Amino acid sequence: MKNVSEYFGVNVFNDRKMQERLPKATYKALKKTIQSGEPLDLSVANVVANAMKDWAVENGCTHYTHWFQPMTGVTAEKHDSFISPNGDGEVIMEFSGKELIKGEPDASSFPSGGIRATFEARGYTTWDPTSPAFIRDKTLYIPTAFCSYTGEVLDKKTPLLRSMEKLSFEAVRVLNLLGKTDVHRVTTTVGPEQEYFLIDKEMYDKRPDLIYTGRTLFGAMAPKGQELDDHYFGSIKSRVSAYMHDLDEELWKLGVYAKTKHNEVAPSQHELAPIFTTSNIATDHNELCMEVMKKTAEKHGLVCLLHEKPFAGVNGSGKHNNWSISTNTGENLLNPGKTPEDNLQFQLFLAAVVKAVDEYQDLLRITVASAGNDHRLGANEAPPAIISMYLGDDLGALVESIIEGKDYKSHKAARMQTGVEALPDFKKDNSDRNRTSPFAFTGNKFEFRALGSSLNIACPNYMLNTMVAQELSGFYRELKDSDDLESSLKALIKKTLTEHKRIIFNGDNYSAEWVEEAERRGLCNYKSLPEAMEHYIDKKNVELFALNGIVTEEEMHARYEIELEQYAKLLNIEALTMLDMAKKDIAPAVMAFVKELAETVALKQSVSSTLSNYAEVRLLESLSGKLEQFVKATGELELAVKAAADYEDNLSLAKYYRETVFELMNNLRSLGDSMEKETSAQYWPYPSYGKILFGV
Repeated sequence: MKNVSEYFGVNVFNDRKMQERLPKATYKALKKTIQSGEPLDLSVANVVANAMKDWAVENGCTHYTHWFQPMTGVTAEKHDSFISPNGDGEVIMEFSGKELIKGEPDASSFPSGGIRATFEARGYTTWDPTSPAFIRDKTLYIPTAFCSYTGEVLDKKTPLLRSMEKLSFEAVRVLNLLGKTDVHRVTTTVGPEQEYFLIDKEMYDKRPDLIYTGRTLFGAMAPKGQELDDHYFGSIKSRVSAYMHDLDEELWKLGVYAKTKHNEVAPSQHELAPIFTTSNIATDHNELCMEVMKKTAEKHGLVCLLHEKPFAGVNGSGKHNNWSISTNTGENLLNPGKTPEDNLQFQLFLAAVVKAVDEYQDLLRITVASAGNDHRLGANEAPPAIISMYLGDDLGALVESIIEGKDYKSHKAARMQTGVEALPDFKKDNSDRNRTSPFAFTGNKFEFRALGSSLNIACPNYMLNTMVAQELSGFYRELKDSDDLESSLKALIKKTLTEHKRIIFNGDNYSAEWVEEAERRGLCNYKSLPEAMEHYIDKKNVELFALNGIVTEEEMHARYEIELEQYAKLLNIEALTMLDMAKKDIAPAVMAFVKELAETVALKQSVSSTLSNYAEVRLLESLSGKLEQFVKATGELELAVKAAADYEDNLSLAKYYRETVFELMNNLRSLGDSMEKETSAQYWPYPSYGKILFGV
C-alpha cells in the first residue's frame, strides 16, 4: 500500500501538475486568475485545455464534463468525448480552450423560478479556474458556473464566487485603512463536517419510503435506540470501517482533505470531517464527498443516507459549517490573539459578524430551511430555529467590557489537573463549547451548526459572505475620513456591539426559557421552511444581494419560487408514497393478520363461550379498531393531497402542505407505527427499525 502522500490528489489537475505541464508564462497567468481573480485570456485557456486533455487521456479518460450545481440541490453533468474526426475516417483526441471555457446544457429543464420559459432552452456553463479539474470514472470533470442565455444566474456556485470577491474587496479596504497595506486578497474558508447514516442495501431495497423520499415514513421504534449513548465515538464495526477506509482513499485521490471519522449519536450514524479550505473549493469538495459516499457504499452492499431525518425517534443528520476569514499574508482575521482587549482589528471584524448575524438572522435561518431540516431544527439534536451567537465566557466578557466601558483582563487558560501522576496535565481552552448554539465562536472561526446534512453549503456561505461584506462596507465609510482612527475604531466597535448584543446568547438554546427570552429580544423564530421563506424577498434582503451584485431582484424572486415549489413537491411525493404503502402493503398485511386472529378466536369460540379472557380477542379488538382509524386516515390524506390542486401560488401551497398535509401524514404514521407494534413480524411488509439500524 502506498503512503497517502504519494497518491493524494493523483486524480486532480492540481498546482503540481500545472507546473509540470504548462509553460511558465501560462502557469503564471493561470495562477494570477486563481489567486487574484484576474481575467483569463482565451490563448491561455487553449494551452491549459490541451494540457488537461493530455493528462486526462494518459489516465484513461475518453470524455469530459462541465460539472455544475443547478437549483435542484444536486450536481449535474453532460459528458462529451474528446474525439474529433480527422477527415479519413479516423479520429484524434482534441479539447480546445473554447470547449474548456463554455458548455451548453439545456437550461429550460432545470429549475428557473419562471426566469426561463420551457421553449427557451439555451443555457451556458463556464469554467471556474479557481476550483481544480479532476478525474472520475474515466471522465475529466471541470467545475463550472451555470447561467441562462440571457445571463440570469441558475446555479449555487456563481453567487458564492461573487460573494467571495465582494467580501475580499470590502475587507481589503478596511485592512488597508488600518495600515495593512500588504493585504490585497481576503478569502473565506470553510470546513464542513458531514453526518450520514449507513444501512444494509437489502433492507433499503425493501423500503419504498427510503427509495422515493430518503426517509422512513412509517416505522416503530426498536426496543433500543440511542439512549445508552454507546454508539457515539464507539468502536467502529468492521464493515463500516472497511467502507470508511475506501471512502478516505477515494476522497484523498480527489484531493479532498478528509481528516476525521467516527460514529455519531444515533445507531448506524457516522461523521466525516475535512480540513478547511477556501469556501469555493470546500463547496465543490463537499458535493463531491456526498457523491463519493453514496457510490462507495454501493461497493460494500450498503446505502448512504444523507436525509436530515431518515429515522424518527433517533437523531437526524446535520452539517457543521466552520467559517473563517484569512488574508493573503496568512493572517486569520477571527483570531483574537493573546490580548484580544488590545486587538482592535479582531474586535472590528467580530463586530461586523455580530451585526451581520443580528440584522440578517432571517437569512441565516432561511438558508438552512428545507423539508428535511424542518424535522431537526428545534429538536434536542440540532440547534433551534432561533438564530443566536455563542461567544464563550472569555470573549463574552470582552464584549461586555467594551459595551460597559470597564477594564478587561484576558483570562489565561487554566491547566487540566488529571490527578493521576502518569497522565500529563495540559492547557485547557479559554471556554467550553456550546453544542446548542446555531452560530458558535470556536477559537478562530464560527461554527454554523444549523445546516442540514444534504444541503449545498454554497447557500449559507454566500449569504454569510455578503452580509459581512455589507457591514464592512459601512464600517469603511464611517472610518475612512476619521482624524483619529483609533478613537473612531473604539467608538464604532462599542456602538455596534451595544446595538446588536441581543443576538449574543451563551446559555442553553434548548430551554423553554430561551424561547421566551428570544421573543422578548425580538429575535425571529421561524419553525418551518414556508414560514421562513416568506421573508426571503423582504426589502432589506433583496437590497442586500442586489446592491452588492450577488443576485438580482428577479433572481431572488426566482429562488424564492423554486424553494417553495420544491418544498411542496417533496411533501407531495412523501404523501403519495405514504398512501401507496398504506393502501397496497400495510392495510392488506394487517387485514391478513386480523383474519388469522379472527379465525383463531372462532376456533376457540367453538369450544368455549368465555371469549374475553383470550389474548387473541383483546389483540383482535385493538388491531381492528386501529385498522379502521388507519383506513379512515388514509382516505383523509388522499383527499388532502387532491385538494392541493386548488392552490395557485407557491407560498400558499407550501403552507398548505406544511399545515394540513404534513399533519395528516403524522397522524397516519402514528396509527401505522402503533399497528406495527401489534402485528406479527411475519405479516408486516417492511424491515423494522431494529433490523435496519442494527443490521450492518
